[in-house]
Amino acid sequence: MIEILHTSLAFVVAIALLIAVHEYGHFSMARRLGIKVEKFSIGFGPALFSWRSKDQEVLYVIAAIPLGGYVKMLGENPDEQDSDEQAKLSEQDKARAFNNQPIWKRAAVAVAGPAYNFIFAIVAYMLIGWMGQAVLPTIVGHIAPASIAAKAGLQVDDRITAVDQHTVHSWQQMEELLKQRVGSSATLQIQRDESSIALNMQLPTQQKDPLLIDVSDQVLGFNPGLTVRIDHVMPDSAAQHGGLQAGDVIKQINGWPVSNMSQLIEKIKAKSEQPVTLVVLRDQSLLQLQVTPAADANNQGRLGIKLASRAMHGTEMYRMGVWDGLSYGFTRTWEITAMTLNVFGKMVTSAISPDNLGGPIAIAQLAGKTAEMGLVYFVGFLALISVNLGVLNLLPIPILDGGLLLYLGIEKLTGKPLPAKVLEFTQMIGLLFIACLMVFAFYNDISRLFRG
Repeated sequence: MIEILHTSLAFVVAIALLIAVHEYGHFSMARRLGIKVEKFSIGFGPALFSWRSKDQEVLYVIAAIPLGGYVKMLGENPDEQDSDEQAKLSEQDKARAFNNQPIWKRAAVAVAGPAYNFIFAIVAYMLIGWMGQAVLPTIVGHIAPASIAAKAGLQVDDRITAVDQHTVHSWQQMEELLKQRVGSSATLQIQRDESSIALNMQLPTQQKDPLLIDVSDQVLGFNPGLTVRIDHVMPDSAAQHGGLQAGDVIKQINGWPVSNMSQLIEKIKAKSEQPVTLVVLRDQSLLQLQVTPAADANNQGRLGIKLASRAMHGTEMYRMGVWDGLSYGFTRTWEITAMTLNVFGKMVTSAISPDNLGGPIAIAQLAGKTAEMGLVYFVGFLALISVNLGVLNLLPIPILDGGLLLYLGIEKLTGKPLPAKVLEFTQMIGLLFIACLMVFAFYNDISRLFRG
């Protein structure tokens, strides 16, 4: 119960903060440009708190449902833009109505929301760089026999310092660079004892998208040397019937050493309704257990356990200087933006399954986990979601900021605004699309919960 409350609180704080940042972008730009703002609301539904601005023009609202927000500007809605509604306005209000502003002002207001999300992410990543973060060092702990890494001459305890001249300080940085090089080659700079060595490796094209795999491990054949431990065993599961317990460290499966989590999961998936032999370490003793994975809806094997992994070399604290932190804020925000666009594009083309799309439950779970891990991790989570929010809102879908920019582009080309009926119809389509997307993401969340 406490865990659910903690997760819910972290989720509400994250969503409310990021929506407030986004909507404040629209609000502040509209006010600076002299556009009349009637309402600024964080959340939907009944108002919990409300107050007026000093000039009595803006009604500020904190509403009961913190899963959205909006800025209401005079003349913004299609039903306010017909001649009858315009005739009711005073000359002063007509001059300040959103729909009567030049295109550049309306575009500036539309862009300001996503822009504030990107600015928030830049500042957040700067703070992460300056505060320091615990990172998984790029020290090799395990190399698969006859793998690409082994043939290239990589050795256990080598520290990877750069990928194609790009300095790396964490395993995550290195992995992201390697993902971009699948289908080509990469030169890894290695620190071995007192020597610096360059190793060139060819990364063959994969059936799965590189974003969905651990390239260092599954393509090149090396990893930091991970121990795979059972965190939780689900009641009445294959794991419980087979004698597995929380705290067990899985050492082998069918005689093969287990060096990472994804490797174990893939082997279990392939053994639906077939017994497998696991060697586990429990209280300093090695036990051999036979377990039969149950078949899921896709006829893939599942044990019914939650896993955790720990690197052989632990983590290191990496803290950046002032200028490196500044640079990291911009660089990291750009990297996450490019990666987000890449993922969206691959989902549209089905290169990545839409089943990977996460909804509110997935976001809430991530918010709770990062909040438990500490401030730096939670700030990183906020930056990631802020970038995603900025990118999503710039997509050319009616009711989103990108949709408004599309309308303005058409107006610029044709020399006249779209009719109010066209705006209403297309916005209804956009709303329906976003609603379907949210339902699908929520379905994915529920499916993951049931799959365990």
